[in-house]
Amino acid sequence: MQNSTRNSGPVQTPDSTLSAVPGDVRRPRIGIPVRLSSSADPDPRVAKANSLFGCIVSLIRDVGGEPVLLTPASLERGLAGPPSSGTTDSAVPGSGTPKSGTADGGTSDGGKVPDAPEALDGVVLPGGGDVDPRLYGEEPGPSLYDVNTEQDRLDTAVARRALDAGMPVLGICRGHQLLNVLYGGTLVQDMTPGTVPHRQIPAAANRPWVWHEVTITPGSKVAKMYAAVQNLDAGGTESAGSGEAPGDEAAAAPDPAAPVEVKIASGHHQAVDRVAPGLLVTAVADDGTVEALEDPDRWVASVQWHPEALEPTEEQRLAPFRVFVEACRTP
Repeated sequence: MQNSTRNSGPVQTPDSTLSAVPGDVRRPRIGIPVRLSSSADPDPRVAKANSLFGCIVSLIRDVGGEPVLLTPASLERGLAGPPSSGTTDSAVPGSGTPKSGTADGGTSDGGKVPDAPEALDGVVLPGGGDVDPRLYGEEPGPSLYDVNTEQDRLDTAVARRALDAGMPVLGICRGHQLLNVLYGGTLVQDMTPGTVPHRQIPAAANRPWVWHEVTITPGSKVAKMYAAVQNLDAGGTESAGSGEAPGDEAAAAPDPAAPVEVKIASGHHQAVDRVAPGLLVTAVADDGTVEALEDPDRWVASVQWHPEALEPTEEQRLAPFRVFVEACRTP
């Protein structure tokens, strides 16, 4: 089991991981909008979100995708940006500044990057600060954190262009909530504590998550994302919300016709309120919180939890992203 630590910057992955994919296998280009808020923000949740961004980039690469870090400048030339070239430091989470690009959208070797939406094969909408409630017709309440107009503009533009182009889209935490808003739904601005804890209160640096069960609809996209994991619920004797990560105990392969039970890393104070038309709820917590959504007519899915969290086993972290990248590989 991996240790729970906060990274001070982008997660670095050795270039040798690229050898995991044969040279004749195409690596789908996965667009990921960068985080624009600075990790120096006094709210520690901002730095945590930026660190998790790096984890997503690394996982996408590890399962055979090519992360493409999208900045506001990317939108000026189309839904494409400079590829990460095997490392996550082609852009700095918390700055939105691509290191390997140039001001006019070119690359460091003088070439031009593609500027058509079709240059990407899919999009991941990562976690981050709260979505501005004005986007779903409400006035901001007092409990919001890191509401960033530029981040909303970037993520919304990326999501809409991906949806218009028919690309697969995966939303994580904030991305899950944003997809519901873009489809016409609303959010709970601040959840009232109930029977299932969804975040540490007060926050604890050494235990960033609470761990609780979610029930996933069999046959759904999210169920397929976890189907390859033999040990879906390896929480042992720990109770839901204990803050303990899944363990390593062996478990039988799940029945594909049965509801899938997964212990997930939870750390959110907002949630889906009114589910948008066109989206189906495909996972719920025991208290009824909407934990996953999908569009039944296309490959669009989202989860409220963090599959990129460091604590689960390597396969538990890789499996959801592997399924998504394969969906992006399929025409």
